[in-house]
Amino acid sequence: MRDDLYQLDEAATDAVFQALASRERRRLLDLIRGNPGCIVADLLSAFEMSRIGVLKHLRVLEEADLVVSEKAGRERRLYVNTLPLRAIHRRWSDEFDDFWAGKLLDLKDKIEAGS
Repeated sequence: MRDDLYQLDEAATDAVFQALASRERRRLLDLIRGNPGCIVADLLSAFEMSRIGVLKHLRVLEEADLVVSEKAGRERRLYVNTLPLRAIHRRWSDEFDDFWAGKLLDLKDKIEAGS
């Protein structure tokens, strides 16, 4: 899916921000991003919490669509889905990008007019 087609409604945006509000969940995202296709057992040694605790954090990340899983036999392979993060970044940064792009064009026009 093209990331410009990925849209988040307000409830989905809230879910992403709530998921990212936890240090443990951000750490899980980092670990999964660094080891795409890892399984839950690969993540357990990085945390001082029970398997159930890790699974609860993973469920929050999956509900926010930040982590997707793929069933491979009895295991679930985990992957980070960056589309929600890109959608949030695009929503909050596009108007600033437009502002600065306009300023750069103005500057370019002034420089070219002066030479």
